[in-house]
Amino acid sequence: MDCRVVVEAAVPVFDVNTPDEAIRIAISKTGEMLNPDLNYVEINMGERTSPAGEDLPPAFIAADEALVALELEMTVFNVERDEHAARIARKEIGQRLENIPLEVLEVEELPDESTETADEPTGESGDTDLDERDGDTRDETAERNSTAGDDEDVLPEFEDLLE
Repeated sequence: MDCRVVVEAAVPVFDVNTPDEAIRIAISKTGEMLNPDLNYVEINMGERTSPAGEDLPPAFIAADEALVALELEMTVFNVERDEHAARIARKEIGQRLENIPLEVLEVEELPDESTETADEPTGESGDTDLDERDGDTRDETAERNSTAGDDEDVLPEFEDLLE
């Protein structure tokens, strides 16, 4: 299964005056640390809320230094469970972002593109498709082809190509 993982990072930024400036610098700094190895990671502004529930800017500034909340999103392929995807994302991103705390916010299983709905004809994917030649299922056709001695038929053609 494939999963989309969102990780929150707390990126420190120095010598800034406004939250917008801090956010721009944090995104740039994070992009430099991730690229070129992880150029497929999307970097977005994080969301912060006060205990009362009101929205806050993603950057907290004190004494010309800021701590910026960023959301890093990546897709992890061929994992067994959501926890496995979260560990992989934290490891891959964490190796490049040294001394930056990370927290997994969301793990979403992506729909499998190879499976098709039952309403649609299955075409070439599916084990019970009928082989167009003689009505066999794909499994029966594959078994017959593997035991039919195709090596003798293939070799003369290969030799003909070499001549």
